Amino acid sequence: MQLSTVRRIDLHCHPNTQEWFDAIEPYVEALRTYWHRPWAPLREQQVIDELKRAEVEVLMVAFDTETVTGCPPCSNDYVAGIRDRHPDVVLNAWASVDPWKGEAAIREAEHAINDLGLIGFHFHPICGDFSVDDPRLRPLFERIDELGVPVLIDVGTTGMGAGSPGGLGRRLRRSHPLAIDDLAAQFPRLKIVAAHPGWPWTDEVLMICLHKGNVFWETSGWGPEYFPESLKRDIPRRLKDKIMFGSDYPSLAHVRLFDSWAKLGYSDELMERVFHLNAERILDLALARRIT
Repeated sequence: MQLSTVRRIDLHCHPNTQEWFDAIEPYVEALRTYWHRPWAPLREQQVIDELKRAEVEVLMVAFDTETVTGCPPCSNDYVAGIRDRHPDVVLNAWASVDPWKGEAAIREAEHAINDLGLIGFHFHPICGDFSVDDPRLRPLFERIDELGVPVLIDVGTTGMGAGSPGGLGRRLRRSHPLAIDDLAAQFPRLKIVAAHPGWPWTDEVLMICLHKGNVFWETSGWGPEYFPESLKRDIPRRLKDKIMFGSDYPSLAHVRLFDSWAKLGYSDELMERVFHLNAERILDLALARRIT
């Protein structure tokens, strides 16, 4: 099968514009070192043109860790605007709320879903310095659960602050997947997508996905050839209905990722599941299919 003929939905795509760079400003230098290449913003149309050339449809990711960094958010209104300006490429976007903003975060969550129609919420526990099972965050997750939308939660290590003294103050334990296990147990109706392979806790993510029917997995941020062996082994087996594609763009280029997936030798049927069928079913994206 030619992968270029398959619908490809990217669950985890950052705007890569100045607005996003402003939101992650403390981490930009560390990211340049971590990824061994220049790291600079593009104009919005340049980003859209790159995504079109990659023949991918994306869910954009907002970013708000203002309490920790003091940086302005890459706001929910902004990513909704990208979606509305480029509906042929951007299917929708993940909202972001800073949990430490309390009632303001809950009001923003309501705005993101009720007014903007975003798909759900992305959380970066390391950069936001929180754990999703913290009891202080329960009112926010109760409201998200009531809104009936999914959440995308980073697990495992991160390039944010990597290699810097003290990791720029970021604590990796914030993204331990057992926090997702607790969240899934507390909110059984809440669809939770674990973002990234979860290294070095990949087996824990696998365990949780197999145990919790409301937990799913997307593989952004890693080249498939570097996936831990347990993940490679179970993608065509116990994870075939739970695994989805993500890039973490601009961290990794889509062409490079698609080439690496093709070399894993998975069946055509499985690749259809990974690249679009699972996302369509789990996130109700079937009606968002681009008309060509």
